[in-house]
Amino acid sequence: MKTIIGTYLIDAPFSALNNRGIDQRAANENEVATKVIQSPEGMRPYVSSQALRYWWRMVLENKFGWKCSPVEKIGKNQAVTKGDPMEYDDDDIFGYMSARKIETLEKDKKDKLKMENVTVTRVSPLKCSPLIGFPIRPTSDFGVLVRKLETDPILFTHQFYSNIFKGIFALDIDSAGKFTIIDKPGSKNLSKDLAEKYEKNGLKKDEKTYVLPLEKKKTRISDTIKALKFLNGGAMQTLHHTDVTPKLIMLAVLNNGNNIFMDVMPHNKYDNGLVNIDALSEMLEDYKDSLLSKVYIGKLSGFGSDKDKELDSFKAPDGVNVVITTPVKAIDQFIEEILTNTKIIGE
Repeated sequence: MKTIIGTYLIDAPFSALNNRGIDQRAANENEVATKVIQSPEGMRPYVSSQALRYWWRMVLENKFGWKCSPVEKIGKNQAVTKGDPMEYDDDDIFGYMSARKIETLEKDKKDKLKMENVTVTRVSPLKCSPLIGFPIRPTSDFGVLVRKLETDPILFTHQFYSNIFKGIFALDIDSAGKFTIIDKPGSKNLSKDLAEKYEKNGLKKDEKTYVLPLEKKKTRISDTIKALKFLNGGAMQTLHHTDVTPKLIMLAVLNNGNNIFMDVMPHNKYDNGLVNIDALSEMLEDYKDSLLSKVYIGKLSGFGSDKDKELDSFKAPDGVNVVITTPVKAIDQFIEEILTNTKIIGE
């Protein structure tokens, strides 16, 4: 199982990136609250995984020209995509659950047409966490609308924060561009009609597996990682315009699914540094035999505390090749390596 793993930090110095609507407990009935979670250290603002994946998908569609699967609403509370990962790039990388039933020609005891379950599902090769901030309580900003009003001003309040958000992600290289018809949840990726279509297009590898051409798989994987350079989105951008591209990022390829970077950025106290250098060294030493690529670390100059300057002179364990540069260059150089190393993305 070859996996791209990453961890990154997003600077949010005056932001409200993901909100939960009107706060019913607030003194002002018009107060918009940010999403928060309780942790052992205190209350932390967060951005949901759904919001993050929406930003990511929109960059892939608008910047990289991905053909994204249309969404069809079924009933009141259900929506499905086409579930066609050959035709639609995001159905491949982001996965889907398309729960459907269709009428058959057979009838039941009540003389009604029987329904056949044609549900198809695909586990997303791209996994990501929510973005979690430091344990800093958001502030409430009081405002009034007075423009061209001849009545009393309209009062409103919204929450925002000054914080740094941490996230991790993984992209399963082996699963990207590979589709199965194994009859279990997450593995029955294709309908019977699609499987026949894929076979006619020469995509059938064996009785249960279909694969995309290698170049198309490479493009989808590289586009997904490149999109981090252009990540944008978030709530209240009109009032709290925020650049959500990573200001610090770590990337590598492992021969397993562990995200060894998860605790390298402890994210407890800013003054202790954003990166735990000792933890980074220990993880690279412990997992160096699992690394299939160099380790790329990108950090924007001036970002972080004084303690984070130690990262600039970080000495990797023997047998581990670490490249330290800017976030954009780290992403570009990482992509160049994985596209040219056939041991990472090969036949």
